[in-house]
Amino acid sequence: MRAPLFAVLVHGPSMVPTLHHGDALLVRQGAGAVRPGDVVVATFRTRPDLLVVKRAIRRQDGGWWIRGDNGLIVDDSRAYGVADVRGRVVLRYWPRPRLFRYR
Repeated sequence: MRAPLFAVLVHGPSMVPTLHHGDALLVRQGAGAVRPGDVVVATFRTRPDLLVVKRAIRRQDGGWWIRGDNGLIVDDSRAYGVADVRGRVVLRYWPRPRLFRYR
């Protein structure tokens, strides 16, 4: 049995201003409770080796259309298509704790 929570580090500026490079996140495993607007950890079907932190926009083709909060960076579903969500971010614990809320 795998743990229901896991940690990830943000790499890059695609989620600025919500998240910044080096932020540490606690993620609840699974896609069951994901809703549009949630910050999620996912892999693109066209890039299964790439684990990303993005915002869930809408369900599409059995997966999710996801986007970064920084509109200047296009390394999300606009470039790679539909993604499979691995988990929902529930807390940023570094550099300071903050619960995520809907935009």
